[in-house]
Amino acid sequence: MPDPLIAAALAARLNAFAPYSKFLVGAAIEDTGGRIHTGCNVENATYGLTLCAERVAVFKAISEGVRQFRRVAVAADTENLTPPCGACRQILWEFCGDVELVLVNLHGKTETYQLKDLFPKPFDVSYL
Repeated sequence: MPDPLIAAALAARLNAFAPYSKFLVGAAIEDTGGRIHTGCNVENATYGLTLCAERVAVFKAISEGVRQFRRVAVAADTENLTPPCGACRQILWEFCGDVELVLVNLHGKTETYQLKDLFPKPFDVSYL
């Protein structure tokens, strides 16, 4: 049986707006209640205003009142699995903590990490 979180990330990828890079990414975040929230990358001609799929998914969930998360999946069409960028790692840490992170490509290859393994010394409230 396929993992619904991975399926949601793969499906969200198809909604990406990436006319410049053609790099479609989907993300799905499972909250502690088992609900899945998705996001896709949304590009802008200035690139600096582009939002990554992971941040879109987090912000959608937060805007719906969700505050606790269990897992994240990120899907892209790459041979080498694509981890979140630095900005997304910071946002994931801030809102999700040390969650399980599943990377997946279109060929069914997956790798699973804890966020702390990809982001070993995050900036958080403990530094304020």
